[in-house]
Amino acid sequence: MVLDIFTKNESELEQKLIDVRRNLHQEPELSNEEVKTTLKIRKWLEEADIDILDLPLKTGVIGEISGNVAGPTIAIRADIDALPIHEQADIPFPSTVPGVMHACGHDFHTAVILGAAYLLKKRQENLKGTVRVLFQPAEETGHGAKAILASKGLENVEAIFGLHNDPLSELGVLGTKEGVLTAGVDRFEIEVKGKGSHAAKPEEGIDPIIIAAEIISRLQTIVSRETKSSESVVISVTQIHGGNTWNVIPESVYLEGTVRTFKEEIRKTIPAKIERVLNGVAASYGGEARLIWHPGPPSVQNDKEWTLFAKRIAVQNGYKVVEVEPTAGGEDFAFYQQKIRGAFVNIGVAGEYGLHHPKYYLNEEAILPASYYFADLAEQALVELYGQSLSAKYIPQV
Repeated sequence: MVLDIFTKNESELEQKLIDVRRNLHQEPELSNEEVKTTLKIRKWLEEADIDILDLPLKTGVIGEISGNVAGPTIAIRADIDALPIHEQADIPFPSTVPGVMHACGHDFHTAVILGAAYLLKKRQENLKGTVRVLFQPAEETGHGAKAILASKGLENVEAIFGLHNDPLSELGVLGTKEGVLTAGVDRFEIEVKGKGSHAAKPEEGIDPIIIAAEIISRLQTIVSRETKSSESVVISVTQIHGGNTWNVIPESVYLEGTVRTFKEEIRKTIPAKIERVLNGVAASYGGEARLIWHPGPPSVQNDKEWTLFAKRIAVQNGYKVVEVEPTAGGEDFAFYQQKIRGAFVNIGVAGEYGLHHPKYYLNEEAILPASYYFADLAEQALVELYGQSLSAKYIPQV
């Protein structure tokens, strides 16, 4: 039975979206494992008679709503994956999957963009082109956007918009800025090799723990002594593993961590600088160290014109628009922006705890206004593109 969105009043639509969000919250799925989530989203789109693109995707889905007038294509995006965190929030609909929860609010994002899709379907006849509603997998791994791009699901898209919730901002607040919004995010592993020995006779071995400790300390000189004070680089070692008993110096130590940068030209220099530190420190002790580099998403770079446009539509929708500072957090929406102009915004959800916290929670009153905002943003973006001189090709010939 097709969902009768054309007769639904605002309170009914809001409850529908809250139910969607809670359903997803109770059955979270990790990156690239969002099989049930994908099936649910397809069902909710089909209920509203929204077309679904046939794409080679294991998880994730793209719906499409086209007006009666041939015109440009734009996209609005939500991410759908959860995190490997055990939920501690005291709510009546907690995660039923041990060790997995929507601690980043992707269930909120999905409900918002689904709501926008319902509203756009209701306005379909007036759309000056096509809106693709994108529900992307695997944002938390930093590579889900690449899978969407590889599927060709965003071909011919001329503008793209995305969101993230901000639990530390109040309801009715929308934050964004032109230019750099998030950091480029890379992951590294370091394998340190020495020579094992009895702890009582360290002179007979090469202690990888000493080497690793100095490497950790020396890595920070890349930030403090090799980067301009006006630039931002974060190097964090987040794991260290070595040894298995109290009286033996181990053969090796393993380190893992992350690098956050805002400028691509700086980002490209970091691996070589880390390798120089590793080789110098390890060699000074007679050991070895190897860097394994895992490049992640670049920084989100909001297009100037579309950011101003997104702000204007936000004000029209009653949001208080604030200029935000760039964050060292990552967001693979940046991969889309390398190919498609667009803007990313933060929506206040008045939570008590920050993102990725086991007690993370949000105010569901933020869902419906955000759905209206993204529906209006998409509809008006089509009007904007349709009216541009380069879009004269969309005007029907008579």
